[in-house]
Amino acid sequence: MLEEVERWLADRSWSAADRPLDQLLERKRAAGTTVSVVLPALDEEPTVGAIVEVIRRELIEGLPVPLVDELVVIDSGSTDRTAEVASKAGARVVHRDGILPRIPALPGKGEVLWRSLLTTTGDVVCFVDADLRDFSSAFVSGIVGPLLTDPDVQFVKAMYDRPLGDAPGQGGRVTELVARPLLNLHWPQLAGFVQPLGGEYAVRRSLLERLPFPVGYGVELGLLVDALHTVGLDALAQVDVGVRLHRHQDGKALGRMAAAIYRTAQVRLSRGHLVRPELVQFERAPHGFVPRTYPVDTEERPPMAGITEYARRRVA
Repeated sequence: MLEEVERWLADRSWSAADRPLDQLLERKRAAGTTVSVVLPALDEEPTVGAIVEVIRRELIEGLPVPLVDELVVIDSGSTDRTAEVASKAGARVVHRDGILPRIPALPGKGEVLWRSLLTTTGDVVCFVDADLRDFSSAFVSGIVGPLLTDPDVQFVKAMYDRPLGDAPGQGGRVTELVARPLLNLHWPQLAGFVQPLGGEYAVRRSLLERLPFPVGYGVELGLLVDALHTVGLDALAQVDVGVRLHRHQDGKALGRMAAAIYRTAQVRLSRGHLVRPELVQFERAPHGFVPRTYPVDTEERPPMAGITEYARRRVA
């Protein structure tokens, strides 16, 4: 490990308990910083309501100053009751296609996160996946904390234990097989991140609006790498928030995720073009294995600062 990364681990890795809630509220009130929490959601009816309820109960209601000023669920086309459940629990629900309708929406998580900048106003934007179980409000307060207390920090990722069923530490298979090797080999300054692909992170809006967003699964790696190049390692940090329990995807879905992440890294390494941005996987059928071809995400959205509607809103 680079000496720079060893120093960073000592200086920029914290626990959620290091910053008590009353300290965060005092700093937030003094600075006047506003916080938006965004949950991207696609068919998350079983979990999204409980997450919204915890955030409202512990970080908005009954506090002298709400830690969270804006709680938004972006529904990207759910076919279940995700939107209804989230709204009933107290979130503002916005459909992805209703944001920036001038530009037709593309499928993918990164697309939702990019569009969320146009429907939120917080100085700090905190992203939280909507499939978490046994959710703790520390997933929000922990990663927002450094941004409220340290003006030099601009991007904070959550770190946590990630079990796979009853096996501790065996979750995050794409992280260990794809993302961590890529980062260690090509961006060794980022080797200290425990969960580089985690969906829980908080970022200053002033940085997010300057970054391109891969539209699909590569968004987490892309934002992290681009943030490093934009503001430097010392502006990045991570906070231990405990244990992350969520719905795990099957092997084929993980393969598609891995391909998108590799593509995101390849673009940043060469800014070239993939020869064949497709992934072939196999499924057993009655008469043998059948190939299925899936497109690998090849689109990225430009920095939001260059979008006309966003610029107009800033002026207004």
